[in-house]
Amino acid sequence: MSPLLLLTYAVQIACCVHVVRTGRPLYWVFILLVFPFLSAIVYFIAEVLPELRNSPSARRTVRNVRNRIDPDRDRRDAAKLLKAADTPENRRRLAEESLRSGDYAHASELYDQALKGLYATDPDLMLGLAKAQFGLGESAKARATLDALIAANPGFRSADGHLLYARAVEDTADAAAALHEYEAVVQGYPGEEARARYGLLLKRQGEHARARRVFQEILDRSDAAPRYYQREQRDWIEVAKRELPTLPQD
Repeated sequence: MSPLLLLTYAVQIACCVHVVRTGRPLYWVFILLVFPFLSAIVYFIAEVLPELRNSPSARRTVRNVRNRIDPDRDRRDAAKLLKAADTPENRRRLAEESLRSGDYAHASELYDQALKGLYATDPDLMLGLAKAQFGLGESAKARATLDALIAANPGFRSADGHLLYARAVEDTADAAAALHEYEAVVQGYPGEEARARYGLLLKRQGEHARARRVFQEILDRSDAAPRYYQREQRDWIEVAKRELPTLPQD
């Protein structure tokens, strides 16, 4: 049997499975079986492609693949925009791309430059600066920036910002305050990172019973969660699995 024929069968079967699993009209199965190659192309264009365009996870996958192929593309594009028009928005965009690529020094410089005039207390810019400072190992500066952010913008809410604040407080050797922040942030954080870091700090502070409860909660939550969530949170679930057996029983 030729490789092309095998590929055609594989695509045909994959499309039929997709029809059944996604609840598409079953007449597609008949069309796919009668006209295998052409119908698979039509099905992909008519049914699969629009779904991919509207799917955040699909867009994220495409973006991740593109970033693997050309990781600096978005940063180059942002730099070109800033060169063409030095606006606060373009400076913010380049700062975000520098932050994403791990160039914390450049990101910090760009955020500092953007935090002027009308944007001197912009919460998103201040949060970006704190992220860059934390990435540079300047935890005390990051904490001070976040304190200033909340003072200037008391209504601002950010789960990532709150987690960053807890980590900055922890890194400045203020364990009691860090535990308080972690305890608050885990209540609404969309993922397991905050809970895992909370459990690790509890363990380091000798709070073994509380740490066990936190790690067990991670495992219970992940067991009840959809598979995509388990995949996204795999690293933090593994932390819980690794740490739980090391803690003494109550």
